[in-house]
Amino acid sequence: MDWTLSLIALLAGVIFLMFIGLPVALAFLATNVVAAFVFMGGMAGIDQLARNSIASVITFSLTPIPLFILMGEVLFQTGLAMKVIDAFDRLIYRIPARLPVVSVVAGTAFSAISGSTIATTAMLGRSMTPIMLEKKYHPSLAMGPIIAIGGVDMLIPPSALIVLFGSLSNISITKLLFAGIVPGIFLAVSFVVYIIAKAVLKPESVPSDDEGTRYVGWQRWRLFALYVLPLLSVFGVVIGAMSSGVSTPSEAAALGAAATILLAACYRVLTWQSLVQSLKGTVQVSCMVLFIIVGATAFSQILGFSGATNGFLGAVGALDLSPNMLILAMILILLVLGCFVDQVSMMLLTLPFFMPLVMSAGIDPIWFGVLFLIAMQLGLMTPPFGLLLFTMKSVAPPHITMREVFEAAYPFVMISILMLVLVFYFKPIATWLPSLMG
Repeated sequence: MDWTLSLIALLAGVIFLMFIGLPVALAFLATNVVAAFVFMGGMAGIDQLARNSIASVITFSLTPIPLFILMGEVLFQTGLAMKVIDAFDRLIYRIPARLPVVSVVAGTAFSAISGSTIATTAMLGRSMTPIMLEKKYHPSLAMGPIIAIGGVDMLIPPSALIVLFGSLSNISITKLLFAGIVPGIFLAVSFVVYIIAKAVLKPESVPSDDEGTRYVGWQRWRLFALYVLPLLSVFGVVIGAMSSGVSTPSEAAALGAAATILLAACYRVLTWQSLVQSLKGTVQVSCMVLFIIVGATAFSQILGFSGATNGFLGAVGALDLSPNMLILAMILILLVLGCFVDQVSMMLLTLPFFMPLVMSAGIDPIWFGVLFLIAMQLGLMTPPFGLLLFTMKSVAPPHITMREVFEAAYPFVMISILMLVLVFYFKPIATWLPSLMG
C-alpha cells in the first residue's frame, strides 16, 4: 500500500472513531488492532503490539503524572485551595477590576502547586464567577480571566501535560518543566495588565463599589503567611530538588505529593474521606492518561511499519523548508487542530511526525516544546471544542450562554497568540532557565 493511503487510512480511522463519540484511548486502541493485523503480519503483529504497548507504560519516567495530579486533588478536596483565594482577596485592595485580578493571581499560585488544569478552572469558576456576576462585572471579565488562567496551569510546573509531552517526545522532562515557568508568568502578568486596562478604559464593565475589605497589618497578611507561603514551599521542594540534581522528576514529584499531604494533615483538613476522594480522582485521571499513552505509542509504531512516517518525512524534506518556516507550519497545524480535538489527542496525532522533523532540522527541542505547549494552551480556549470553555459553561450560572463564554475567552486568546509570537522571536524566554541547568 502506498504510504499516503496508509497515512490517510490510519488518521481517518482515529478521527472517525473520535468523531462518533468513542473515547480517545479506545479510538486509538481499535485503530491499532486493525492496523497491526494489516501491517504487522496478522495475529503475530497484534501480539507484538500488545507487548510493546505494555512496555510503554511500565517506565519510571511517567511516575510524575499521577503524583502531580494527586497534589492538585488534595488541595481541592481538602479546601486548602479556597484559603489561597481568601489570602489574595485580602491582599489585593482598591485596584480596578479587583476580583478578576484576584482570580488570575490565585490561579497562578494554583499553577505552582497543582498539576490539574481543568480542576483549577472548575474551582475558580464555581467560586468566583457567580460573585463577580452578582457584583455586576461584565461577563467577559467574570469568566475570561478564569478560562485563561487554566491554560497557564499547563505551562507552570508541576504540570502533568509537560511530563506526558516530554515522555512522548523524548525531550528532557526536567528542562521542559523549567522552560514553561517564564512564559507562564509572562502570560499571567499580561492578563492582569489587560484586565486593569479594560477596567480603566471601559469603567462600565466593572462595578464602582468593589474595593474589597480593607485589612491592615497582620490581618492583611495572615492568610498569606499561614497558607500561601507554606503551599508555595511545595513548588520550591519540587523545583529545588530537580534543579539541584538531588532527584529526578519522578522523585521530586513524590516529594511534592508527600509535602502536600503533610501540609494538609498539619492544617487538620485531611480527613479519611478527602484522602479517599483525592486518590479516586487521581486514579481516574491517571488511568485515562496512561491508557492514552499505550494507544499513542502503538500508533507511532504502526505508522513506522506502514511506511507512513518515512514517506511523510521524505515529502516534507523535499520541500526544503527553513527551520523557521517548518516551525510556523507545525504551529499552524496545532492551532487548527486545537479548535477540534483535545490536547492529548493533539500530541498523539502530531508528535510522531513533528519530532523527527524537529531533530533533522536542528531545531532546539526545548524551544519547540514551549511553542507546542503554548499552542496547546490556545486549544483549551478556542471554540468550538475548547475544553476550558465547556468547563466554564458547566460551572457558570444557568443564564450564561455558550456564546458569552466564547466572547469572554477571545481577548485572552489574542494575548496568548502574542505570547506565542514573542517566544518565537525571542527564544531565550523559553530557553534561559533550562540553560542554567547545563
